[in-house]
Parts: sequence; structure tokens; C-alpha cells
Amino acid sequence: MSRTLLPISLVTALTAGVAFADVPRVATDIAPVHSLVARVMGDLGTPGLVIQSGASPHEYALRPSDANTLQTADLIFWIGSDLTPTLGDTITTIAPDALVIELLEDERTVMLETREGALFEKHDHSDEEHEGEDHETHEEHEDGHEDHADHEGHDHDPHAWLSVQNAATWLNVIAGQLSEVDPEHAGTYFANAAAGRAELAVLSDEVNEMLEPVRTGRFIVFHDAYQYFETDFDFTASGAISIGDASDPSPARIGEIRDRIAAQGIDCVLTEPQFNAGLVAAVLDGSEAKTSVLDPMGSDLKSGPKLYPQMIRNLAAALVECL
Repeated sequence: MSRTLLPISLVTALTAGVAFADVPRVATDIAPVHSLVARVMGDLGTPGLVIQSGASPHEYALRPSDANTLQTADLIFWIGSDLTPTLGDTITTIAPDALVIELLEDERTVMLETREGALFEKHDHSDEEHEGEDHETHEEHEDGHEDHADHEGHDHDPHAWLSVQNAATWLNVIAGQLSEVDPEHAGTYFANAAAGRAELAVLSDEVNEMLEPVRTGRFIVFHDAYQYFETDFDFTASGAISIGDASDPSPARIGEIRDRIAAQGIDCVLTEPQFNAGLVAAVLDGSEAKTSVLDPMGSDLKSGPKLYPQMIRNLAAALVECL
């Protein structure tokens, strides 16, 4: 049986009369999720972080201290096995009594299917007909009618935390789950979540304003992790050097990217802190495109409630600087 997000009604039945005497001990997988949980918990407690900053979630090997964080947790919030393939079995083994909340499996999470190939189609903002089509698609994301339907049976992109819309949704999911096991502090959890959602709304407006002057620019990313950010802010990359951060691109894929850079006059190639600079150099060979660094995990930021909004802000700033 999958030990993932339980319906609140079921959690209520399971936890009736079993509320924690103290604030529950909470573990999280990656720094952006840790940040959202920390925002909801506020001054009541500090969640534990399992996958340390700067590490790839796809291949992370737990340290003894990380395993202890899971083992002692009452609740565990994580993205899901699509992002951290080995973590699911580890949780089952060392934290069998914890309530496990897999955020990708919540029906309110906007899910996008994994893109195939090295090249993506960029929206032309000068085309009014396409603008209308994109606006309609964006409204479907806002309402959640299209992407929320049927999470199973598809190959979904697991980088869903890079959607500010998802982050706002997850603040309420986190508050609801914490409140079920700690009803004494439910008011605080939901108040903190509401304040966090308001902050994310302001952040979205700020990022849209930052990106507006460079929306006609064209950019390539190192690996295809950013389509949630691209969809939220209607600013699509032209392609990705690597399909994922756990594999190197083939020579053919590098060739495709180089051809697109030359053909479309790509302005910017965005890399990431932990990736091979030589691959970026190979792609840029003969090009005048600029480079900048994107950090989708906030690995250079201090963990805590401020990490998530600063990470999103930094992504936008890196794009603006490069373009």
C-alpha cells in the first residue's frame, strides 16, 4: 500500500484522540519544501531537512543524521519518488509509523507532463492569437481543471515546487496535515499559511514585473527542470542541454542545441552550480550568447521560511541579468 497523502477525513479517523502532546516533529526532503513547512510552522517549531543543500535529490545518499531526522519524525513532507527514487523505500523502512505526505500525489497539485526532446516551442508574444491560447491555458492551470485530473498513468515532471501556484497550494496542504495531528495549534498553522500565500501573490507580481522587459529574449537551460516556472510566468525556454540532472546529454542532443542557438540567435544559456561547465562551453562554442547560473534548489541560501521566495526571485534575476 502506498504511504502517501491521506485524505483529511481518514487522517482524522486515524488520529482521533491521538493529538501530539507537543508540536509534531516534522521532516522534509528538499530545501524548498522545508522552507514552505517552516513558513507554516512559524515559531512553533523547526522542520528537519533530509537532503542537504547542494546535493542532487536524484542520487542522494543519506547520512546517519539524515536517517535520524526521518526516523524520529511524526510527519514527513516530500515531493515524491519521481524526484528522489530511493527515499520512498528508506522512509518505509526507517519511519514506518510516520504520516507521509507526498505532495505530487495531492489532487490539487498542478502537474505538467515531462517534455521530450532537446528543443521547446517558445510562445511568440507578438502573436495575438497565440496570446489568447496561452492565456486560456494559464487559466486552466489557475483553476487546476486540466492538470489536476488523473495524476496516474502519465510521465510527469517532478519539479513542481518551481510553480509558485503549487507552493501556495502546498502551504494549505501543510497547514491541514499539521492541524490534524496538532489541533491545538491549527489556528496558527492556517494563519501562517494564509500569510505565506499573500506573500507569494506579491512575489508573483514582482517576478512578472522583473521579467516583462526581457520577455522577447530567448534562452536555453542546462536541464529541463523549469517548465513550472516557465508556465507560471508565461516565459518558455527554447530548449535544454540535458533531459535531466542525473544524466549527461548525448552528442546529438548537444548538436541540436547548438543548431538552435545559431538559427534563432539565442541570447542566453543558463547553467546550474553542480553541472559540468565543459558541456556548456561545448554548446556555446562559436556563439555570442551570454551565460548565467540558475539554482532551482536554493543551495546557496540559508534554509528557512525565506528561502523559497528568495529562490524564485533569484531565478528571475538570473534570467534578467543574462538576457
